Amino acid sequence: MNGANGFLFAFLFGLIAAVGNAIFAFGQKKSENGENPFLFLSLTVVTCLFILLLSTLFFPKDEILSYIKRNLKWSLISGIGLSITYLGFYLLYSRFGASYYILYAVLSVLTTSFLLGIIVLKENFNIYYGLSVISSFITIFLYYLGKKGQ
Repeated sequence: MNGANGFLFAFLFGLIAAVGNAIFAFGQKKSENGENPFLFLSLTVVTCLFILLLSTLFFPKDEILSYIKRNLKWSLISGIGLSITYLGFYLLYSRFGASYYILYAVLSVLTTSFLLGIIVLKENFNIYYGLSVISSFITIFLYYLGKKGQ
């Protein structure tokens, strides 16, 4: 999807992810700060898995085993990444609070959009992407100055 409609859909999907992430952060921040971060995260994963499995009932079910075979390696890699993300979120929110999310967001721009998208996957890059990467570094620096001044 290209053009204005493509961007609108990308924005909408990004907004859905952002709202979900805010709900996730809210739950983490309101939970008790336990010594075992994996207990809370495991409960959230079970909840998420239940909702996702229930959601699959509303989509076509053809060739499920074939799909799993073709994508198992990538699912395992993504699962490892999601586990690391959950752990990072838990440590960030439980120790510092939701206002520190900006660090994750900007670092995510750098690691996912720049390192993965541009360097590893060789996706398109232009001056505007370059400026957004530079602004990410500036954002981290300004956030650091703001927190240091408190």
